[in-house]
Amino acid sequence: MTDNLEDDFRHIQDESVPTQLLPGSGIEIVNGFVPARPPGHVLFDFDGTLSLIREGWPEVMVPMMVEFLQATGTTENVGELRDICSRFVMELTGKQTIYQMIRLAEEITRRGGIPLDPLVYKQEYHDRLMRRIEARREALRSGKAQPAEMLVPGSLELLDLLKERRVPMYLASGTDEHYVREEVELLQLGGYFGRHVYGAQDDINAFSKAQVIDRILSENKVDGASLLGFGDGYVEIQNVRDAGGVAIAVASDEAERSGRPDPWKRERLIGAGAHAVVPDYADAGRLVQWLWDTGQE
Repeated sequence: MTDNLEDDFRHIQDESVPTQLLPGSGIEIVNGFVPARPPGHVLFDFDGTLSLIREGWPEVMVPMMVEFLQATGTTENVGELRDICSRFVMELTGKQTIYQMIRLAEEITRRGGIPLDPLVYKQEYHDRLMRRIEARREALRSGKAQPAEMLVPGSLELLDLLKERRVPMYLASGTDEHYVREEVELLQLGGYFGRHVYGAQDDINAFSKAQVIDRILSENKVDGASLLGFGDGYVEIQNVRDAGGVAIAVASDEAERSGRPDPWKRERLIGAGAHAVVPDYADAGRLVQWLWDTGQE
């Protein structure tokens, strides 16, 4: 497997670049950015950007990785290994899950171990994660929980506003596509995205968020300036910005849904080149107004 489709984090702008809040909102505009024109196509990441079904996933991935590294016979203690794994897991967030497992295999090799195929580690992680979140999925299936309870606050309001504007919406996730499609249906989001739901494949060359963006632009014969992207990982922020679109960072507080931006996400996504930052979509109406009315041609 080769790391040839999804770029590593690139530092586009300083995290201390000037920002300002849109009056009466929690929408943080970076470096005085003004949209050039209203969006024509909208791309969303999924986990942490819309869905909170998988909230807490690092608490599954990191301990699993620590177990595999301990098995190499390393003299590092659990705390040291946890710090190492946490660092690279978060650094790679936004990429397909397999990239984190490729890194795990590399770390095992560095410690003298013989790694398994990264796909094996990915399956083990998914099995463990499914056990953790199955109660959430079942609550949605049974109606004991409503979709809004497991979405970033304001998600449905934002999606409805975009639907009213008749802009096509697309979903691209680093999570395996069959899981994404299942959870889109559990959250009753299918009507917003239709067939435009894309996710990771076992073949690392078969999917990337950059490929989805290229497809959107080529199939619709539009330039990148028509693209609006939302994401809580650096990959989609960089990809949308590279295409010439408007990149909105979603610095979501997944565990508490507090309405305050997650400081680590905010700093990293500004560094990745975000044009604006939101903690959630509580100010969806104001955000849409800014994107359309400010960007009138």
